[in-house]
Amino acid sequence: MKSLRIGLGAAALAALLAGSLATLPSTAATANDQGLRAAARGTGVRIGTAVDATALTDDAPYRAAVGREFDVVTPENAMKWESVEPTQGHYDFTQADQLVAFARAHGQLVRGHTLVWHSQNPAWLTEAAFTPAQLKDILRKHIFDEMGHFRGKIWAWDVANEVFNEDGTLRDTIWLRALGPDYIADAFRWAHQADPGAILFLNDYNVEGVNAKSDAYYALIKKLQAQHVPVGGFGIQGHLALQYGLPGDIAANVRRFDALGVKTAFTEVDVRMQLPADPIKVAAQAEGFATMLRACLLVRHCVSYTVWEFTDKYSWVPGVFSGEGSATPFDENLQPKPAYQTIRETLMLAGRR
Repeated sequence: MKSLRIGLGAAALAALLAGSLATLPSTAATANDQGLRAAARGTGVRIGTAVDATALTDDAPYRAAVGREFDVVTPENAMKWESVEPTQGHYDFTQADQLVAFARAHGQLVRGHTLVWHSQNPAWLTEAAFTPAQLKDILRKHIFDEMGHFRGKIWAWDVANEVFNEDGTLRDTIWLRALGPDYIADAFRWAHQADPGAILFLNDYNVEGVNAKSDAYYALIKKLQAQHVPVGGFGIQGHLALQYGLPGDIAANVRRFDALGVKTAFTEVDVRMQLPADPIKVAAQAEGFATMLRACLLVRHCVSYTVWEFTDKYSWVPGVFSGEGSATPFDENLQPKPAYQTIRETLMLAGRR
């Protein structure tokens, strides 16, 4: 427990753990403050969002909100392999470079997402008959080329993304089939060589609580540490759905990874619901966001809390989960919901000294 870090007295800490924020004054955002990033000052946790690269260019109110509310940005798609190398050997970093420049201009850090994944890979990679030796060289080159392009500009990278199945077995991917389980350790070693200053993360969904999948990551990190592989962090995506309930052991899960000495982060937080929304769902959603945030605030090494898009206008949820949505802290008109107020008030309570 990091009471010195967040400066909570016993009564305030009890309120945080219980989720009781009813006695706090209203703290609605105004045009003169700096949004969630201002509320997070003094907590030790950075507040971030995934960013739609096209919207950042074309949607002025969206762009202003990204700069005002957050101090970490993650490219939603602009740094994925199919985006940066659609044709083998020909890179296009245009949108990713624009995001990095925006972040620098607004005093923000950048989370790189993602280097090794089973999804959103270019067709030239997945449809050709490469040998295992060729695939190993291709993966190494990709990591060095992309990380080398951004060397010194990226705070943290999701190096290996979604490598386990729900039962804790390794996911069947092009990398596992060709290179075996050691592809994960190799990717981290190459990433550290490419940019020694970046924090290197494993990242996955459905690992918020203690379960077979998060157990597998816990064992993997211990194994990598024993092998002196430079794994620096564990990313908990935080995609929750109200109809499945909120995990009751999120804080306990984060604490055990914290005890390993790695950084932790909530990397892709949203809380979706079956539509239409109603007051009970809205209140439950706010508690879902707050539960994950409190778990982050109450450990020593949790460094960031990132929502996966902050506005329903650009949320991925309706396009993937039929009949579901309203998953973010802002509505389609970029107006804050109760979830936003709860996040903000939780941060302000944690930052008081």
